[in-house]
Amino acid sequence: MHKIIKIALLVVGLIGALLWFMLPEREMPASEAVNSGAMNGMFIITYILLAFAVVASLIFTLKNLFSNPAGLKKTLMVLGGFVVVVIIAYVLASGTDVSVEEMASRGIETSESTIKKIGMGINVFFILTLIAVGSLIVPAVKNMFSK
Repeated sequence: MHKIIKIALLVVGLIGALLWFMLPEREMPASEAVNSGAMNGMFIITYILLAFAVVASLIFTLKNLFSNPAGLKKTLMVLGGFVVVVIIAYVLASGTDVSVEEMASRGIETSESTIKKIGMGINVFFILTLIAVGSLIVPAVKNMFSK
């Protein structure tokens, strides 16, 4: 298996090097360079390698997650906490942060529910930031007073 992966990576590397030398010249207009076959080939190789990396990392993560029951329990608790944070953020979002009419006058069609979802995202960011900062400050203060 290790030899097959090495050979596949060597082939992909050679194809990438060949496509690199086939890229359009610097003087070519960008509108024409985008339609270059070499450029499209490099993008295809990038997407294939990215998909392979994502699938491999998901497989190994899930394999390790399900092989360790304590880790699975901790992961489910963290996911549950994240769902609670999202629900709290959705409840706190008012949906009236931006005027729907003003957005429509600028050519952006939106609704109150879309604005509420955006507010929820901002609230999730702030809540998670507070949790992260708190998780850094609380142990430092405990260490400072325990000595």
